[in-house]
Formats: sequence, structure tokens, C-alpha cells
Amino acid sequence: MSSAVQVPGDAGGAPAVAGVPSLGGVDPSARPSRRAFTAEYRARVVAEYEAAPDGQKSAVLRREGLYQSQVQKWMVARDSLAWTAPAATPRRPHRRTADNAADSHETDRLRKENQRLIGELAKSQAVVEIMGKLQGLLEAISESTGTPTSASRP
Repeated sequence: MSSAVQVPGDAGGAPAVAGVPSLGGVDPSARPSRRAFTAEYRARVVAEYEAAPDGQKSAVLRREGLYQSQVQKWMVARDSLAWTAPAATPRRPHRRTADNAADSHETDRLRKENQRLIGELAKSQAVVEIMGKLQGLLEAISESTGTPTSASRP
């Protein structure tokens, strides 16, 4: 007899340990994980695969646990990188598009408006300064003549 206890409702008939629910006979620790390969590893395997004589290429694949299609994809990727590598061509200046032209016109308009407003602000500040001096002069004149100022009137 087996020391495992049958769990009610377990249709598979797989033995289970008392107190531990059955996972349908699947061991979660045996779940396969996807392998990731570094660029150095891929380059090394491709070089070794290409250098091997025709009868020994499959030995390289078996030893590394790879498929021929995988290595072929790596070779195609390597070759496409060599073809798509940027050549040493000088960069052309950026062409002005319609959007850039519209933005440029808007920027120019805003610069002109900003300059106009700066001029108006300078004029307003000059007027305020002159008004302050004028008020001081009028107060000095009214004191010298003995006329009451607007602040001392009842």
C-alpha cells in the first residue's frame, strides 16, 4: 500500500500528501523558463558553428542545446546589422517644413510684440516718474505761496 492519501474530488487518481492540495499532477518547480542569450554568447556560437566542418555542426547544436533555426536566425541578424550599419555620410542640414515655417513666423510675431510692449512700458515708467516730479514741484510751489495742499484741506 501507498503512504499517500487520496484527496476527495481528485479525479486524476494521483496520490497526494495529506494537507497539501493536488495541482493535477503538475510540479510547479518543473515549469520551464525561457532562456536568454547574450550577444557575446550568440556571436561565439555562430562563429563556432560556421567554423565546424559539415559533419560536426550538429554536435555544436547538441552540446549547446540549440536548434539549427535559432543559429540561422542569429546569423541573419548579424548579417543584417552589417548591411544596415550607418555609413560615414555627412548629415544634411535640417530642412524647414511647413510646420517649422509657421512656428518661425509665430516666433517672429511674438518677438516684435514683445519689443513693442517693452517700449510702451518704458514710456509708462517715464510718465509716472515725470508725474511724481510734477507733484513734488506743485507741492513745493504751494508751500512757498502759502496755499494749502490737497492733503491738508478739510
